[in-house]
Amino acid sequence: MSVAPAPALDPGDRERLLAGAHHSPHSLLGAHPVDGGIVFRALRPYALGVSVLAGELRADLHHDGNGFFSGLLPLPEVPEYRLLVAYEGTVLETEDAYRFLPTLGELDLHLIGEGRHEQLWQVLGAHPMTHQGVTGTRFSVWAPNALGVRVAGSFNLWDGTGWPMRSLGSSGVWELFAPGVGEGELYKFEITRPDGSKTLRADPLARRTQVPPETASVVTSSHHEWGDAEWLARRSERPAHEAPFSVYEVHLPSWRPGSTYRQLADQLPAYVKDLGFTHVELMPVAEHPFGGSWGYQVTGFYAPTARLGSPDDFRYLVDRLHRAGIGVIMDWVPAHFPRDDWALAEFDGRPLYEHADPLRAAHPDWGTLEFDFGRNEVRNFLVANAVYWLEEFHIDGLRVDAVASMLYLDYSREPGQWTPNAHGGRENLEAVAFLQEMNATVYRRVPGVVTIAEESTAWDGVTRATHHRGPSGFGGLGFGLKWNMGWMHDSLQYMGHDPVHRKYHHHEMTFSMVYAYSENYLLPISHDEVVHGKRSLVSKMPGDWWQRRANHRAYLGFMWAHPGKQLLFMGQEFAQGAEWSEERGPDWWLLDPHYGAEADHRGVLDLVRDLNTVYRATPALWQRDVHPDGFRWVVGDAADDNVLAFLRYDADGSPLLAVCHFAPVVRHDYRLGVPEDVPAWHEVLNTDAARYGGSGVVRPDPVKPEPQPWHGLPASIRVTLPPLATVWLRPA
Repeated sequence: MSVAPAPALDPGDRERLLAGAHHSPHSLLGAHPVDGGIVFRALRPYALGVSVLAGELRADLHHDGNGFFSGLLPLPEVPEYRLLVAYEGTVLETEDAYRFLPTLGELDLHLIGEGRHEQLWQVLGAHPMTHQGVTGTRFSVWAPNALGVRVAGSFNLWDGTGWPMRSLGSSGVWELFAPGVGEGELYKFEITRPDGSKTLRADPLARRTQVPPETASVVTSSHHEWGDAEWLARRSERPAHEAPFSVYEVHLPSWRPGSTYRQLADQLPAYVKDLGFTHVELMPVAEHPFGGSWGYQVTGFYAPTARLGSPDDFRYLVDRLHRAGIGVIMDWVPAHFPRDDWALAEFDGRPLYEHADPLRAAHPDWGTLEFDFGRNEVRNFLVANAVYWLEEFHIDGLRVDAVASMLYLDYSREPGQWTPNAHGGRENLEAVAFLQEMNATVYRRVPGVVTIAEESTAWDGVTRATHHRGPSGFGGLGFGLKWNMGWMHDSLQYMGHDPVHRKYHHHEMTFSMVYAYSENYLLPISHDEVVHGKRSLVSKMPGDWWQRRANHRAYLGFMWAHPGKQLLFMGQEFAQGAEWSEERGPDWWLLDPHYGAEADHRGVLDLVRDLNTVYRATPALWQRDVHPDGFRWVVGDAADDNVLAFLRYDADGSPLLAVCHFAPVVRHDYRLGVPEDVPAWHEVLNTDAARYGGSGVVRPDPVKPEPQPWHGLPASIRVTLPPLATVWLRPA
């Protein structure tokens, strides 16, 4: 069939297509009805020739220069066709990307514009799919300020000239269905900024990335078959604040240095299950360029770090943890992002994910950029991201990092460096609304999960329901739990004092009970407390090596008995003496039987196992954590003795008596008040037991109360208090 010359392209359109600055390439490229037939146009740089194939038809298009090929065929309608593209040394038969209808519908675009697309990852990013009967990958990205966007990748030799995307109305979304592109291909978006300059960007919604320091996004799909249905069905039986909840915090890249997700899946679940923790908390696994940030400066919010394997490998690890009966909490960082010029910063040439006001955008502590929580699409990006990890990876909860830095406009800022809100206050109203929406959405969509706030101030209502207004006029933020930073700071300060001075600091151990029921708390001894010169937990303790370990054990006994859930960072469960380093991880050699002091560390490990075992079997230690009637002081003012004693109660009123003695002496016949309805008390845990490395001052026999009132209680018992130890007693 003869091919007539096609109507010439408008010079402006031609120039914009070549410059990557055209908003509607599909209206010019591909096949379109015109007077006299169907015009075909292709932009194929470096091609020697392009032909149209339709059934028996083959028509060679005219070369119009600069990679443009066109022709007018006398056809009544657009046929099903393919292109035959000749390059030097090869000929490729391929689909024409510009013959396809958009892959995104009006509802998707409406929800994106409203900031209400709760499964945003299903429409933005790169998705292998079959469209109009053809397999390929849909690429879509939000870049409202761009003059044009093109896809560049391993499939086009990183030259996006022939791969311009179309703008979908006023949504700011650009889209292209790329036939023949499949899983494993690398890609980025080439964005033409408003000033005409270009920037090559990783996909903000990439679900897989290259291994850092490489920065390309990777086309991916999940093929993992989950085996944790029983776990998921069971996890919503009771809320976290009324359940046993003890957390082992892990930095995956350094827990066993060099291990992959799948290798960790063969080791971590067994280790955590043996120690009896109910959950692991993973320091951020979202992709980050600098390993030394430990994951807290995220560039790939939708991609597990490729350092340890593929997204499906990470799913496999979560699956194995669930099958071992262990929940998975993940650190999530919606407060800020780094300034890398291939990532989110000024993504399309102007502030987009960050606030437009440079003072609001710049995070004063970390040199990063704060998200613009008031922008619909940005808020949507983050809310959907929270849902993504929970739905796609079966994560059981999110520990939200740096909440305080989000809540206050003046956080780490001097006067003049911040602007008050509409009411003249320092609260970031947009961040408050974002956190409320995130929590409400997560709890509505994914029953049984928990959100945990790392919030270091006295903000009112962090764990209050979003629809319940407090004295400040704000609804609650809607979190399930809050890190108790005050308890952590005060109790570690007390433990750091020499016992002879502790009587002057007794309030540091009791003050937490003044506010213990203001929020639903988790007690954190996290990575932040054992790095950067703060020393490991055992090294914070005073005295010789025996006393340090005894203090360490007594403190853990106090922590596990105190109202609130527990979190312990890796290495502290066996009293590692050195600070944690992400470069080497925990000092596992301390548990080597050939090491001379192995028994010292093994004893602490055995204690942690027994703490968790007794804790999980004793509802008094967790069932009424957030209710004042679950706690009663026996003696909270014995400062001269360095003694604390308190009762914990379960929902049925069954008690556990915890006695903490923070002096290095033995106290005989120490009288403690007890309820009168318990005929005898039995020691169920003693951190001074010889098998933990203690001095062995234990009581194997039950102790019976005497009818002598003491400490405001109707009866009392006389016990021997071991040195630097915590003792738990239950009704015999």
